[in-house]
Amino acid sequence: MRTMRIAVAGATGVVGRHVVAVAGERGHEVVPLARSVGVDLTTGAGLEQRLAGVDAVVDVTSVRTQDRAGSEAFFGGVTRSLVAAEQAAGVGHHVVLSIVGIDDVPGGYYAGKVLQERLLAEGDQPWSVLRATQFHEFAEQVLHFVRLGPVSVVPRMTSQPVAAREVAEALVDLVEAGPSGRVPDLAGPEVLPMHRLARRVSKARGLGRRVVVVPVPGKAGRGMRDGSLTPGDAGARGRTTFDEWLGA
Repeated sequence: MRTMRIAVAGATGVVGRHVVAVAGERGHEVVPLARSVGVDLTTGAGLEQRLAGVDAVVDVTSVRTQDRAGSEAFFGGVTRSLVAAEQAAGVGHHVVLSIVGIDDVPGGYYAGKVLQERLLAEGDQPWSVLRATQFHEFAEQVLHFVRLGPVSVVPRMTSQPVAAREVAEALVDLVEAGPSGRVPDLAGPEVLPMHRLARRVSKARGLGRRVVVVPVPGKAGRGMRDGSLTPGDAGARGRTTFDEWLGA
């Protein structure tokens, strides 16, 4: 396998830092795309220079919003900027991490991911999309979504969490395989209720959070509860259980 030059958008995030590590371990050269190196992903400023000689771009960016307009503006803007710069620089492959179930669970954040996938499917830049379930780390993140003193309000949600490291391995596999379109979904080895995972994280980390589980109303809430955010086929499954991740 030849050594590749891989640019990573979102290189310091939950999955991005693992993508950087995995790519480096396999002998690839990593080019981070971030404001700290003079890149604005939403406008495209500084991108073309950073992409010189790059073989593939991995986009694992994220935004903290549940607002549909904000999510679509972010993911749409980043995708358009990256693709335009890639084509100008001669980059031959755009790899995106997406989320299992976004077609079936309406929500502001998911709408941005749907737009991101559509822009790639309708464009002419060679691409690959991997949909994954929530990461093990999500169980701690939900403790901070709605906080009322010592109480964390956590949505009732059926999840199949996967290790972020294994998601990163799958993304680097895609880079090495070349443009593949949408590949089978990746999920963890177990289907688990998110509020119970949040309680276990709070106890293990000594966070002292009291978890109160609340069903989200409407179609989005039903989708969160009925397993729509878990894969409906026998696709790829991660190896690391939640207990193993928490123990580590």
